[in-house]
Amino acid sequence: MMRILIADDHDIVRKGLKLILMERYPDGYFLEAGDGEELVAKAKEMDWDIIISDISMPHKTGLQALKEIKEIKPQIPILILSIYSEDLYATRAMKMGAHGYVTKDLAEEELVKAIETVLQGKKFISPTVAEKLANSLVNEVADISHKNLSDREMDVFKLLAEGQSIAAIAQLLSLNASTVSTYRSRILEKMNMKSNADIVRYALENKLV
Repeated sequence: MMRILIADDHDIVRKGLKLILMERYPDGYFLEAGDGEELVAKAKEMDWDIIISDISMPHKTGLQALKEIKEIKPQIPILILSIYSEDLYATRAMKMGAHGYVTKDLAEEELVKAIETVLQGKKFISPTVAEKLANSLVNEVADISHKNLSDREMDVFKLLAEGQSIAAIAQLLSLNASTVSTYRSRILEKMNMKSNADIVRYALENKLV
């Protein structure tokens, strides 16, 4: 019996994924998680055949959950399914131990192909991700860029680039506004920037939003 754990903070996304996978694995056992903390807790309950997780979730992000799960049960394959472009998170997720990274605009048959590839013990990466991973191994980025940000700084950076306010980001990430402000200051310092406008400009120029 195939055991599949699906994590996403949107109920409709979880239900949609479940319906797609039930057609492929009618005898499968499916469990859902609505946030990062719930994902980690349910990941501990059994040895899942695969975990399919979003990145942007309350309490813990998908990447934070990925890191924790890999420390507890490194053998469980995790496929990241996100609305965010591969440029933003793919190489980071793969280096952290994800078995694949796909965007939510992927056609249904391609999503099933990605899942089947991961279930076979292989990595699923698009040509774009493969190229970026190869480039990062050959020539690690030395300049000040978004690749130097921590996972949480990257979460804040992405939301700032989308034009979100400090208060809105605090609510979305379950943080205090002062903590978000601290992350913003670190981002500006690390990237040698002066304002949110610089963040937006950088994100647009590098196709991160």
